Amino acid sequence: MEKFTTHTGIAAPLYRANIDTDQIIPKQFLKSIRRVGFGEKLFYDWRFKTDGALNREFVLNDSRYDGASILIAGKNFGCGSSREHAPWALAEFGFRAIIAPSFADIFANNTIQSGIVCVVLSDELVAELVRRCEAKIGYQLTVDLESLSVYDDDGFQASFEIDDFVRFSLLNALDSIGLSLQHEDKITQYEATDSKHFASVA
Repeated sequence: MEKFTTHTGIAAPLYRANIDTDQIIPKQFLKSIRRVGFGEKLFYDWRFKTDGALNREFVLNDSRYDGASILIAGKNFGCGSSREHAPWALAEFGFRAIIAPSFADIFANNTIQSGIVCVVLSDELVAELVRRCEAKIGYQLTVDLESLSVYDDDGFQASFEIDDFVRFSLLNALDSIGLSLQHEDKITQYEATDSKHFASVA
């Protein structure tokens, strides 16, 4: 998991409501629990035609958004099943942040483990970012997790809120395992005490 403090990158607009996890990573690709190999399957049914050729009309196949690392999406992004493969695919494809009016709760929680920031902005602000994305080739945004702000070089600036625990985890690159290891000394002490207890009972 990569630490997230401030990230500047090309933004791509995928302004559709209710994009679910099966659209993010279709179920036929969920054959591994390793976190690699899913990026190339991201939005597979939209990125590719039925014959396997690239769908040039899909936004992420548009050269204007090559290398995009910030996704601008519609409300309720990540709804549907709770599959962790969805944020794995987004992260491996190169996305570090997603901006939308709202997110499905389980999806938002899963993104933390992949170092992706979910930024909630109003419908009006998201629509304005989409307009800017479409109007300027290579449009870049900065997501600053330290100051809790989103801004560009053309005068756009907005603040966002995020749970303190989520912010701490992302700033310090701590997934659930990393957070547990913050208490490694106490875990070790407990295990030692617990093993002695069971030994005496036996």
